[in-house]
Amino acid sequence: MAFFRLSSTSDETPVIRGGGLVIRTPRMEDFEAWAALREASRMFLVPWEPTWLDDDLTRASFRRRLRRYSEEVRSDIAYSYLIFREGDGALVGGITLGQIRRGVAQTGTVGYWMGAPFAGHGIMTRAVSILLDHAFDEMRLRRVEAACVPSNEASIRVLERNGFRREGYARRYLCIAGEWRDHLLYAVLRDDPRDRHEPPSTGSP
Repeated sequence: MAFFRLSSTSDETPVIRGGGLVIRTPRMEDFEAWAALREASRMFLVPWEPTWLDDDLTRASFRRRLRRYSEEVRSDIAYSYLIFREGDGALVGGITLGQIRRGVAQTGTVGYWMGAPFAGHGIMTRAVSILLDHAFDEMRLRRVEAACVPSNEASIRVLERNGFRREGYARRYLCIAGEWRDHLLYAVLRDDPRDRHEPPSTGSP
């Protein structure tokens, strides 16, 4: 895995490459591919996400989203990325390392979404593994947390394959699809044993 620095502006983050994937900050030119994938995946994603706004997939909303991402990076509180296949450059999903707490905590929270056409091929498992390497080695975090709805078996598999351990059960933790839902709480520490997930040697990732 390699880390590549973009230009020198303060709100840009490294491009992260590994496991056949490229993980980087969204840009305005990503809008059409992002909106198309989100729309094609709407029914797949809606049960696991906060309620979509009426204008969620518009260009203006995407521009506001990018401004918010830049502000979060400058404040060192969250880092949002898109995930691309390295071979053909296809956008496959997104991943965020947010709720960064420095000082005595050195902790963040990972969240992610996968486009429906690309689900079930181990891509998100690899993306989380790559982001954890970056979080622990480059960002000097010591702990990364995650939360998921108990019925989201695919997300649970992603977390557990990356060494996350279940630490608790939070009642009505987040508002998902318009309802306050219980969540399983997971975490992984920098020195916990983790598998490194490489792309398959044959076939599509």
